[in-house]
Amino acid sequence: MADMTYRPLGRCGTKVSTLSLGGWTTFGGSITSERTTREILHAAFDAGVNFFDIADVYALGAAETIMGKALAALPRHHLVISSKCFWPMSQDVNDRGLSRKHIVESVERSLQRIGTDYLDILFCHRYDEETPLEETVRAMEDLIRQGKLLYWGTSEWTGAQIREAHAIADRRNAYGPQVEQPQYNLLVRDKVEGDVQPAAEDHGMGLVVWSPLASGLLTGKYDDAVPEDTRLARIEWLREQLFAGEGREKTKAMKATADRLGCTRTQLALAWAAAQPGVSSVILGATSIAQLQENLGALEVTVDDEARAALDDLFPASGN
Repeated sequence: MADMTYRPLGRCGTKVSTLSLGGWTTFGGSITSERTTREILHAAFDAGVNFFDIADVYALGAAETIMGKALAALPRHHLVISSKCFWPMSQDVNDRGLSRKHIVESVERSLQRIGTDYLDILFCHRYDEETPLEETVRAMEDLIRQGKLLYWGTSEWTGAQIREAHAIADRRNAYGPQVEQPQYNLLVRDKVEGDVQPAAEDHGMGLVVWSPLASGLLTGKYDDAVPEDTRLARIEWLREQLFAGEGREKTKAMKATADRLGCTRTQLALAWAAAQPGVSSVILGATSIAQLQENLGALEVTVDDEARAALDDLFPASGN
């Protein structure tokens, strides 16, 4: 297997592994075994993965707890750990959003669950229409100066929202967001390529992308049916969203390009995402050692001009 490579988070000194590991719907959710979680996370670390992405809302804190226990056995200074806040964590009126109160209290709870003194990155998990953006920027600045965060980022923000956050930070001589986490894959391209990536590049931000396999659709395992005990079998809204278009037929056609390159469709989709401009890391969602190893095989795949053209024909973005 090819050695792991590392990339900076945009224009900053911290580097993250090109392939990283996240906890959405898996650790603390579909995987509740501490032993299995530890085995997968440690196998990823042994393969060179240094970036582990979590969120408070993943299994309502259980992902932070179970992943934190596994990560505690690894050297903290070798790890880049992120979490997120925004979504409601209880019925309390203030236990949601990006107010100063919720951000500060969320960070304290996340640090306790993960078992660490600081987060490398805290993502604003969505944009908060109900909180002045200046309040959010200043809360992040305070937490960075307190040493509880090293960087902050955004997730699923628009280019305009990212630019506004930087404008406020510049006026305040404060830290602006250093990284954006968008959904980005062969089936979901327009927002990133047409709006988010240009704004991120202008402000020196890196992109760490989630759902690079479109929740498994791009692997080919849903070509003919939805197997039991899969993400799309469990999450109805996600299944309906992904099956609404021609994704399955396009994924079948993609196999010819993968075969020519001598890789799986999984590896081709991950390699394509990693090769896109501005991408610092591609977040994996492995649920087994075997799946993790297949995903890491994407490091050996080179998306040549012929492959890129074939994929652009199959999965065109607006303007292509």
